[in-house]
Amino acid sequence: MPPDSSTLQGVILAAGKGTRIQPFSDHYPKPLLPVYDRPLLLWQVEAMRELGITDILIVIGHLGHRVVQALGDGSQWDVRIRYVEQEHTLGIAHAVGQLEPYVDKPFLLFLGDIFFETRDLSSMLAAFEREDVDAVLAVKVEEDHEAMRRNFSVEVDERGFVDNVVEKPRHPRTKLKGCGLYLFDLAIFDAVRATPRTALRDEYELTHTIQIFVQSGHGVVPAEVVERDLNLSKPPDLLDLNLFVMGQKGEAEHIAEGAKVSPEATVEGSLIMAGAVIQAGAHLEECLVLPGEVVGPGRYHRTIFASGQEVACL
Repeated sequence: MPPDSSTLQGVILAAGKGTRIQPFSDHYPKPLLPVYDRPLLLWQVEAMRELGITDILIVIGHLGHRVVQALGDGSQWDVRIRYVEQEHTLGIAHAVGQLEPYVDKPFLLFLGDIFFETRDLSSMLAAFEREDVDAVLAVKVEEDHEAMRRNFSVEVDERGFVDNVVEKPRHPRTKLKGCGLYLFDLAIFDAVRATPRTALRDEYELTHTIQIFVQSGHGVVPAEVVERDLNLSKPPDLLDLNLFVMGQKGEAEHIAEGAKVSPEATVEGSLIMAGAVIQAGAHLEECLVLPGEVVGPGRYHRTIFASGQEVACL
C-alpha cells in the first residue's frame, strides 16, 4: 500500500539571513530569490503538493514579512500555509524546535535555501512506512570530496540503518552526502531538546540532533532521492542555478512575459525577469536580471542585476 501523505505535514526553514549572498539578502529573504520563473520557496511548496502534502509550515525570520506577502495562506497553490517565527537564528535544530507546538504528525522538512532536483521523492515516504523507521534522510552519492566537506556525511550499518552522521567531515568515510531534506517522526523533538550548542558554529546543529536520535535507539534510514542539490550560498550560486534550470527547460534564453528588451539590445544565454527593461546598446551574456531592474548600454558577462546594483559573478 502506498504511504498516505495526508498523514504528513510539510515544513520549510526560511529564517536565515544569508549574509554570504549579499547584497541580495539585504532586500530578499534568501528562499524568495527567483529561480527561473518563481521563488525558490515556491518550488519546494509545489514539490510537497505533488506528494499530496497540503498542510505546510514555514519558519520565517529575516525579512519574514516578505515571505508572508509572497505566499500568503497558500490557497493560490491549493495548500494551507502557516508561519512560525524564529526570533533568534541559532541553527537548524533550534529552528526545528520552534515547530513543536504546531506539528502534530510526522513531517517532511526542506531547507529553504537549497534547490533540489529529485527522483521518486515518494520513495522517502515509502521508506518511512517500514517497520522500525522513525526518520528518513535524503542523500546522494557524492564523488566530489570538497562537496562532502561542505555538507554532512551519512554512514550506515550492515542493515542499511544510519549509525553516524558527521557535519562537514574533514575525512569522509562514505560517499553518502546528506542533502537538507528530511522526514521525521514527532520523537525528533525529544532529540532537539537534548541538543547542545556545538563548538563548530555555536549553534544547535541538526546533524547533532540526528546523532542523538540514532543513539537513543530510533531507526533512521537514507534514501537516494536527490539527483542534484544546489545551495544558494553566494551570488554566483544564484546565477548558476538559474542558468542550470533554464538549460533543463531547453531554452537558450529566458525572457519573461512583461519584460522589455530593446531591438537594439542583445541577450545571449541570459534570464530576464518580469518587468525588467533592457535598453538599447546593452549586450548581456550569461546574465540574470531580476524583476523590475533596468539595464543600460554596455557589455555584461555573468552579471546579476538586482536592487539597482550590478553584481559580477566571475
